[in-house]
Formats: sequence, structure tokens, C-alpha cells
Amino acid sequence: MTLAVGLFDLFTYAIPGALHLAFLAYLAGRLHWLDLAAVSRAPGAVLVIGIVVASYLLGYLAYPMGARAARWLPRRRKRNAREEFLRRNPAASGRAFVEADSFLLLSALQLHDADAAMEATRLRTVGLMLRNSSPPMAFGFVASVVELIAGGHPVFAVCGAVLFAAAYPALIAQGRLMSHWANVKTLELSFWVPEVEETLAAVQKPV
Repeated sequence: MTLAVGLFDLFTYAIPGALHLAFLAYLAGRLHWLDLAAVSRAPGAVLVIGIVVASYLLGYLAYPMGARAARWLPRRRKRNAREEFLRRNPAASGRAFVEADSFLLLSALQLHDADAAMEATRLRTVGLMLRNSSPPMAFGFVASVVELIAGGHPVFAVCGAVLFAAAYPALIAQGRLMSHWANVKTLELSFWVPEVEETLAAVQKPV
């Protein structure tokens, strides 16, 4: 469980937070708010700890931005994890775990087989990481456009604008796909853990 929590924090908060920190560092250096060369001469351990802590905190603060960015981007394809799972495994039709809420089902799986649940947790955290990494791509696109207008390196600015513009929707789309895979994997793993079905069936049984 300690490893799962560590992976969740790293993927969901620290990595997207590091991208936000990189953009803020670029902005501070470009506007001469901060002497990046002086900062880089700080003791290595202090610099690394500062970057890690700042990335982690920024990841927490910017988490709502990733969720909002995902809501703003229209879905081109509607995926249903239950329908896909039942299409592949019709024998599971009518079982209690298939109708359970995906987060509740993952919690039951973690309770009864934490090792098996790790794969579903990994897919979910990667999906959140990709989604939460999309806002820095939007900021990078805006910065590239500004550099194209006011900067002295138009080729790099154009390349940056194209790459950031493509990365923004791609990260959100891939994040949605990984989250879908996580839901499917949760159902697949629950199929092979009988305690999950027994627990949910007992809870759903009418009194």
C-alpha cells in the first residue's frame, strides 16, 4: 500500500507539478524576475529538495485545472467499461461486481487483494498524470505565440507552438483512454477475486 500511495503521488501530483514549475521558471527567467543562473549555483541537495517540494505542492494546487481542461475538451468517442467487459466476458453478466461503482469496486479489490489492485491503480494514476499535464502544454503554447511575436527565434517559437498545441488534446485523450483501461482492468481483476463478488452480493442482497 505504501508503494501504491507513493506512485499515486508521483504520477498524479509531482510530475504535472514539475511541468508547471518548469513553465514558471521559464516565465520568471524571461521576465527577469529571477536569476536562474544564481539559483542553479545553490547546493545540489537543497536545490533538488526545493524542486521536489515545489513540484508536489504545485501539482496539488493545479489539480483542478487538469480536471477542468478535460471537461472543456469534447469527447470524440464514448467508452463504456462495463459494456466492453461484458462483450468480452458474457459469463460475468448478472454478477454483482459488474454493476458496482468503479471506485467502490477498486476499493473492494484493494481490500481483498491489494497486489492485484496495483495494476488498476497504476493505470488510473497514469491517466491522471496525463490529464493533469495538459494545462502546462496550453501555457507553453501561449508562451510560444508570444515568443513568435516578440522574440528573436521564430523557428523555435513555431516548432514549440505546434508541439504544445498537439500535446494539449493528446494528453487529455490519452488520459481518458488510460482511465477507461483502469476501469476495464478493475472489472477483469474482480472477476478472479471471489471475495469481491461475495462481499458486493451480500451488500446488495435485499433485506
